[in-house]
Amino acid sequence: MSTSLRVLVTRPAQQAADWVARLRDAGVDAAALPLIAIEDAPDAAAVQSAWAGLASMRLVVFVSPNAAERFVAAQPAGTAWPPGTRAAAVGPGTSRVLRAFGLGQSQIVEPASDAPQFDSEALWAQLRTTDWQGARVLVVRGDGGREWLADTLRAAGAEVGAVCAYRRAPPRLDAAQRALLAAAQAEPRAHLWFFSSSEAIDNLDALVGPGADWSHARALATHPRITARAQRSGFRHVAPSRPDLESVRACIQSLRDRHPFQP
Repeated sequence: MSTSLRVLVTRPAQQAADWVARLRDAGVDAAALPLIAIEDAPDAAAVQSAWAGLASMRLVVFVSPNAAERFVAAQPAGTAWPPGTRAAAVGPGTSRVLRAFGLGQSQIVEPASDAPQFDSEALWAQLRTTDWQGARVLVVRGDGGREWLADTLRAAGAEVGAVCAYRRAPPRLDAAQRALLAAAQAEPRAHLWFFSSSEAIDNLDALVGPGADWSHARALATHPRITARAQRSGFRHVAPSRPDLESVRACIQSLRDRHPFQP
């Protein structure tokens, strides 16, 4: 078996393109196969209203890069981020969006760089020592998603609201992406699925239909919940990785070096 391995990045298109570029710069053969589509907010007026009320918020939590990108893009003309309002990011991709927007590091709360996972629990580890009694918090998210952090903040006394900045939808693959999917099914050992969302696996299952055999396919998953979801779809060989570039690159290199692959 060849040690050549093409990595299929399944994030939404914009983040997938960024990851593909960074992986290629690191010497990894990568291609974008977005398995989640990102659509406009269902209520644009609610996003504008959220911007108008930012100054009354102690904290704005962005649950994903898409949440930050879409909220920032909706900034009304003539407005600015209030200096007394901090922004929280669940992971480094979201933090990069906020820094590119112009927020300083002192304005951003994020999980520790050595956190085992970048998720709501890791972010709460940075927030839990603050007194949240009576504080107003806004969660910027897509449609649906986990409520754990919002519920935890409410239990700590915060007044938590939410605004939907985007909608997730099933992917609409073009001809090249469909060909890539077909190649991954035909040559499973020549491809590595890079999953950073359980929903991407849900959408993959819907695309290929029942009965797909993933038992010889390999996957990289950035959270234990995603690992478990991939295994339920029949992926027997799922490698865990932290979701930062160096960890992902090292995991891919390890998989390349295993010949033949051993689960």
